[in-house]
Amino acid sequence: MKKILIANRGEIALRVMRTAKEMGIKTVAVYSEADRKALHVRYADEAVCIGPPPSNQSYLLGDKIIETALRLGADAIHPGYGFLSENAHFARRVKEAGITFIGPSAESMDLMGGKISAKNAVAKFNVPMVPGTKEAVKDLAEAKVIAAQIGYPVLIKASAGGGGKGMRVVEKESEFVEQIKMAQSEAKSAFGDDAVFIEKYVGSPRHIEFQILGDTHGNIVHLFERECSIQRRHQKLVEEAPSACLTEEVRAKMGEAAVNVAKACDYVGAGTVEFLVDEKLNFYFLEMNTRLQVEHPVTEQIVGLDLVKEQIRIASGEALGYTQEDLKIHGHAIELRVCAEDPANNFLPDIGRLQSYKIPQGYGVRVDDSFEAGMDIPIQYDPMIAKLITFGKDREEAMLRMIRAIDDYQLTGIETTLPFGKFVMQHEAFITANFDTKFIEKYFSPDLLEKASIGVSQAAIFASGQLFYQSENKQNHVKNADEQSNWFLKRKGN
Repeated sequence: MKKILIANRGEIALRVMRTAKEMGIKTVAVYSEADRKALHVRYADEAVCIGPPPSNQSYLLGDKIIETALRLGADAIHPGYGFLSENAHFARRVKEAGITFIGPSAESMDLMGGKISAKNAVAKFNVPMVPGTKEAVKDLAEAKVIAAQIGYPVLIKASAGGGGKGMRVVEKESEFVEQIKMAQSEAKSAFGDDAVFIEKYVGSPRHIEFQILGDTHGNIVHLFERECSIQRRHQKLVEEAPSACLTEEVRAKMGEAAVNVAKACDYVGAGTVEFLVDEKLNFYFLEMNTRLQVEHPVTEQIVGLDLVKEQIRIASGEALGYTQEDLKIHGHAIELRVCAEDPANNFLPDIGRLQSYKIPQGYGVRVDDSFEAGMDIPIQYDPMIAKLITFGKDREEAMLRMIRAIDDYQLTGIETTLPFGKFVMQHEAFITANFDTKFIEKYFSPDLLEKASIGVSQAAIFASGQLFYQSENKQNHVKNADEQSNWFLKRKGN
């Protein structure tokens, strides 16, 4: 593989390009008119403008991207995340054009892209699932009967959806018809498909996902879990690896289930299997994301693997070169999505110009970004500016390092999620790992941001929660580096 076109923008485009450069592979950037001065355009070996700012006139033009790859002699296309990354039609067209798609097959995408088809596929492997319908709802009267049998509250979800779109919680039967029609309408608008299904609503779950890798030789492994429960509008803001709540026994069972999900669709490449976990650590399959996740850096930090490099190796036909037994957890990592959003105003986008911008540095701090001072945040795309990742020998060190890194982050001109991240790190529910997807709803209000920005004694914070944290989670902690070291995994035979 000598040249890769990256069919994306921003930090993920740069992320892929840097790994490709280390591997001696040339890169091609595609960009919209809004991104003419973007860093990924400057970093690439070649760059081509493919259209106006709206994504449906640029980054979603699959045929134009393929034509560009062919014209410039690219061997492969890396889709990043978002845009065309989970578009089976695009993956199929790339393959038909004789170009390597750095990702799973179109068939795997089709199977896992629909929540109903995914559930039916993994059911054959006895993967635990939330009770619900096996097919899309077609008749409202029948749907009401099914909802009553499942028991309220129920969750209506778009089959083709994601990011909270086409999703409605129904507390009682009198609201059912109105809510299902709203969900269908939103699903049709967002995904061009109004198919929805019904499942039991798990009130305050944790959202835990497992990273998997599969090669073309039939080898599949998991790279342990990421805790993704702190969300707004069903979209993640803070992620960490590993989860502080899982026992080794539950981790092993969830990992096995994640590998079985991958087997159910003959998965090749990097993917993520998502689960809901209740307060008793019962877990249920949620969905599979057939792409690289935004939060993949925390997994890289604890296992010592470059996931983009693994994607490229797999797409090139190489075997993984390691087994599940070779993989170990080392330390703890936390990621904060630094978004151009105002936490004091319901996390609404705060688009503008970065007047000043200087990232934090130092041991255990990583920043994946694509901006510099003086640049504008385009209104047409996701408002994420950067991913701030900290790593430590244990969870406490990673949290304290995150607080320091947030304080060191110099960013003016717009509101961001940095103050919210500090609030999270200092909150007792997070410190004691006693939280779920309702964290913001339960604990956050804008007036608390000022307290977080002023700063609270870190020693006092940890003293308040550490006894509970140690007693409740002692058996759940992974072994530290001295007991279980596999840093920068050496492949067998190398």
